[in-house]
Amino acid sequence: MSFVLNRRRFSAGLALAPLATGGALSGCSQIPDRVKIGVAQPLTGPIHELGKDLLNGVQLAVTELNADNYTIDGKRVTLEVVAVDDKSDAATGKAVAQQLVEAGVVAVIGHLNSGVSIETAPIYAAQGIAQIAISTNPKFTALGLDTTFRMVANDDLQAKAMGSFAGAQFGEVPYAAVDDGTPYGKGLIEGATRQLKDKRRDVVLQQSFDDKTVAFDELAAKLKAANVGVIVSTLNDFQVIALAEALRKVHHTDVRVLGGDTIKTTGMVKARGILRGIHATSPVLEAKEFLTGSRFLKKYIDTFKVPPAYGGHYTYDSMHILADAMRAAKSVKPVDVTATLRRMGGSAPVTGSMRWDDKGEQRYAAVGVYDLGRDGWNLRIRSDTW
Repeated sequence: MSFVLNRRRFSAGLALAPLATGGALSGCSQIPDRVKIGVAQPLTGPIHELGKDLLNGVQLAVTELNADNYTIDGKRVTLEVVAVDDKSDAATGKAVAQQLVEAGVVAVIGHLNSGVSIETAPIYAAQGIAQIAISTNPKFTALGLDTTFRMVANDDLQAKAMGSFAGAQFGEVPYAAVDDGTPYGKGLIEGATRQLKDKRRDVVLQQSFDDKTVAFDELAAKLKAANVGVIVSTLNDFQVIALAEALRKVHHTDVRVLGGDTIKTTGMVKARGILRGIHATSPVLEAKEFLTGSRFLKKYIDTFKVPPAYGGHYTYDSMHILADAMRAAKSVKPVDVTATLRRMGGSAPVTGSMRWDDKGEQRYAAVGVYDLGRDGWNLRIRSDTW
């Protein structure tokens, strides 16, 4: 079961009273009939398809768990998804995070954007609520909070992958570094640029945009004038598509783009064939790379009638690990669940395992490099060390 949280519904104190009294934050040791799980993702805006995919993963897991008569300490409970839209915006994220706290959620699976996850983390931590995020900026787990958990490798490893792969594979051509202005994008591109310079590659152009810009004619002209052969980028998928079209207009298409995980989406096929090559580094490994991935993909497509756009298998696994933690804790008190997540090493149905270190980083995470081909993204190489 799920519902999307209506912000207006919780604007008055009286509307909150039933939830606060009967929810997991009431201090009562008795397991309630319903347990609320918060999901905070961008559900509208330019990257809503990614956010919707992450929500779908949680919903699929919850549907399965409810159908299997999920129990905590011997009691049958119904899991309920409380979904909120953070709009990829830190201020909105903080507002909806507070709404989730007031709704009495046991844990939160969110957010996608690093800037949003970093800003919302203290809100969840103040209530002991575990926050399981796919965000990759290292600052998220460097906050020193017990409640932060990351699903995938962080950008320190991804920056190494991006810079070392590009420098080794693409040769001595002029490079450009372009970021989307977000904490995720700027941090990742800075690390990748350092790697390129360590490999004595010539980064002739560096430019920052915001994460919504799609007007790239001026940039395309600069790239052509500098004879750039490789663009290392943390722009979003729709932005890289727009940049490819701008490069085609100025007849400078003998160029490669190596992006971050926000371009490794199904939507990037729109740019296929325009440039010499489109590549992506990603800590979000594809479901098909795992032994049980095909089973997950069939269930996902049967349920939602579309293939996963991004990392729905990670949120699916996160929900199952969270369910295991509540069962192991024999409690739905957020502090108990968070403490159990810290010490347990769960068996994840798709990715194999989710096991965190004392900071909340994945112990066995890897970063892959992918090429965009005729049939979508194809794994070229992956490593957990780079």
